[in-house]
Amino acid sequence: MSSAPLAAAHARVLDLARRVLSIEAEAVQALAGQLDETFTRAVDLILASPGRVIVSGIGKTGHIGRKFAATLASTGTPAYFVHAAEAAHGDLGMITADDVLVAISYSGSSEELLKIVPLVKRQGAHLIALTGNPDSPLAREADVHLNGAVREEACPLNLAPTASTTAALALSDALAVALLDARGFGPDDFARSHPGGALGRRLLTHVSDVMRSGGDVPRVAEEALLADALMEMTRAGLGMTAIVDAHEHIVGIYTDGDLRRSLASGCNFSTARIADVMSRKPKTIHAGALAVEAAEMMERLRISELLVAGPDGKLVGALNHHDLMRAKVI
Repeated sequence: MSSAPLAAAHARVLDLARRVLSIEAEAVQALAGQLDETFTRAVDLILASPGRVIVSGIGKTGHIGRKFAATLASTGTPAYFVHAAEAAHGDLGMITADDVLVAISYSGSSEELLKIVPLVKRQGAHLIALTGNPDSPLAREADVHLNGAVREEACPLNLAPTASTTAALALSDALAVALLDARGFGPDDFARSHPGGALGRRLLTHVSDVMRSGGDVPRVAEEALLADALMEMTRAGLGMTAIVDAHEHIVGIYTDGDLRRSLASGCNFSTARIADVMSRKPKTIHAGALAVEAAEMMERLRISELLVAGPDGKLVGALNHHDLMRAKVI
C-alpha cells in the first residue's frame, strides 16, 4: 500500500477511535444528569441489608457484573457474582433472604435474569436492577431501578454493547464508591483487603518494620570529636550519625551533606567537636508512623535519612532511602 492510502487508512482509524471515546465519554457524563433519589435508595437498601450483595448478569453485562462484585468486595461491601444462567441450575441456593440482588441487563429483558427474579423475591431478597429501559420487565420487578440508558452505542452499527457497558461500569463504580464512603472505609481497611500488592505494602508497613535499631543505629555523644563521628558513620554505613546527650535524647545529626560542607569550610577534622558542626534539631519521625509517611517526608524535605524518636525524644532508630527501597515502599 502506497503512503497516501496508508495515511488515509490511519486517519480513518484515528477518527473512529476518537468517535468511540467521545461517545462513551458523553454517555458517562450524561449519567450524572440522570442520577436522582433512586440512587440514594439503592445505597440505603444495601447498607440496611444484613446479608451480601449478589451481582448477576449475562454476556457483556455479566463481565461488568463480575467487576462490580469484585470492587464491592474490596471496598467493604461483601459481594460475589452469580452467572444468570448458572443461577437457574443450582446457584440460587447461595442467595438468602438477607441479601440484595443487583441484576444488570441493558435491555431489561434478559430471559435468564427474568427466570430467577421471581424465585429470588419469593425468598425475601431485595432486587436492584441496572438497565437502560425503565419500562422493561426487570425494571418493573425491581425494588430500585438504576437508569443506565445511553443515547447511542459507540459501535458504528449501533449494535455491539460499548457505550452501554461503559455506562454500566461507571454507574456501578459510583455505587461502590458511595457505599465505601458511607461505611467510612479507609486506607487501612483497603490495605487489609489487598495485603499482597504494592498498595498493601505501602499502607501496612510502618517505620518500625524497616528502621534500623539497637547497635545498627550510628550515634555519638555531643562531646565527641568530629573524627569520632566519622568513624561511627563509616561503621554503620548509613550516611549519617545521630548526636545524643547523656540520656540518649537526640540533639543533632551529622550527614554526608554536612561532611561536604565541613570539607568546603576547611574544618580541622582532628580537633573539631561534633557539636560545632552538626545540624541541630533534626527532623524525626516516630516508630508507629507509616513507612510511606517517612518516604513523603524525605522527598518533601529533600533529605535521605531520618532519625526515629520515641515520645520522650530519645533515639530509637534510623532509616534511609535504601531501607525504604528494600521494603518496596518506594
